[in-house]
Amino acid sequence: MRTTLAARGAVLLALALAVPACGGGTDTGGGSNDSPKTLTYWASNQGANAEVDKKVLKPELAKFEKQTGIKVKLEVVPWSELLNRILTATTSGQGPDVLNIGNTWSASLQATGALLPWDGKNFESIGGRDRFVDSALESTGAPGQAPAAVPLYSMAYALYYNKQLFKEAGISEPPATWDELVAAGKKVRAEKGVWGLGAEGANPSENIHQVFVLGKQHGADFFTPEGKADFTSKGAVAAVKQYVDLMAKDKVIAPGNAEYAQNQSVSDFAKGRTAMLLWQTASASLKTMGMKDSEWGLAPAPVRSGSPGSGAQVNSMAAGINMAVFKSTRNLDGAKAFVKFMTGDAEQKILNKAYGSIPPVKSAQRDSFFHTPVTSALRETLATSAAALPQVPDESQFETAVGSAVKELLADAAAGRSVTTSSVRAALDKAQQQMPKK
Repeated sequence: MRTTLAARGAVLLALALAVPACGGGTDTGGGSNDSPKTLTYWASNQGANAEVDKKVLKPELAKFEKQTGIKVKLEVVPWSELLNRILTATTSGQGPDVLNIGNTWSASLQATGALLPWDGKNFESIGGRDRFVDSALESTGAPGQAPAAVPLYSMAYALYYNKQLFKEAGISEPPATWDELVAAGKKVRAEKGVWGLGAEGANPSENIHQVFVLGKQHGADFFTPEGKADFTSKGAVAAVKQYVDLMAKDKVIAPGNAEYAQNQSVSDFAKGRTAMLLWQTASASLKTMGMKDSEWGLAPAPVRSGSPGSGAQVNSMAAGINMAVFKSTRNLDGAKAFVKFMTGDAEQKILNKAYGSIPPVKSAQRDSFFHTPVTSALRETLATSAAALPQVPDESQFETAVGSAVKELLADAAAGRSVTTSSVRAALDKAQQQMPKK
């Protein structure tokens, strides 16, 4: 994220004060329809690059225009810019009609009042709430409120491994625990001279995804049940230290990964520079980058011991992309028609196949493509061992504050500076001080 934490706080404060400027509709989204033939759509970067996304999306948008007469103006927004662009749009009222959001941001953006609430009536306009799987709906906004967005793509983290490197290093099975992952990473480094695991250390959101899962494995949630930041608990500190130690102590992540921020670790894995990758639904990107499906294997992401499951055995966040509508849209009916189109069975199959993700629509999941060994493993993770990040208004600030703290700790590790329990706790305490006071 490009803004400073102070600037982010100022933006969010402004959001709370400027909600009426975000649109002319009622609380249930009564926006005008004085621009019935056009829509603007901000799509998140799902493919290996923006050009891949345009290649996937433009034929589908043309199909929608042919069916409805509504032209959709597409912009693919990089993840490094997306949240800041959305926050700016909520204050200015000059945003798109329809947009993709990371599902972890749902409650934070919901709190601005700028997005259309998907109440019963609005859900019925796209076929009903019960079309969507429960795990996807859990990341659409704060509990007890009408969702701020609709699930579009569902994803789960898994461990991808290079079959040839494993074979040549004498590793017969993918690691199931963190101890086994460290051992495999060290063995590949010793035998083949390549790093064990890739990471995106300069990407705060990616850092959060990893330490949130480790936090669950250490019994920490980073927020109290009342929604108050709790970054310095024993479990939270242990989770962050364990992740940073993969570079600092265990030496299975290359120091250069501390500077990675946008798919470089995926590229390294595809090119055989690392033996393992923890990533959410990487198959389509790996293929785009030239790696054959036969060259990699997939296994559940590691746990501390035993097998993945609920509670301390959580091994993935409930990852995914949601689709939202700005209440300030000048084409509310068209915007809802577009959401209905994109979440319809036909498009759900086309788009999720293209990206290697899982449809959050129950009926679309019945397609045989989503019952291969790889897609079945991802569906199993989402159903049994994934957890949603906290759906609280301060979640986006949590991603920035703690994700940036982890980024700085990884930079210390890369530079050879000592990373201790005390220094981790101090970094997390500093992050907690940057959160809104309750």
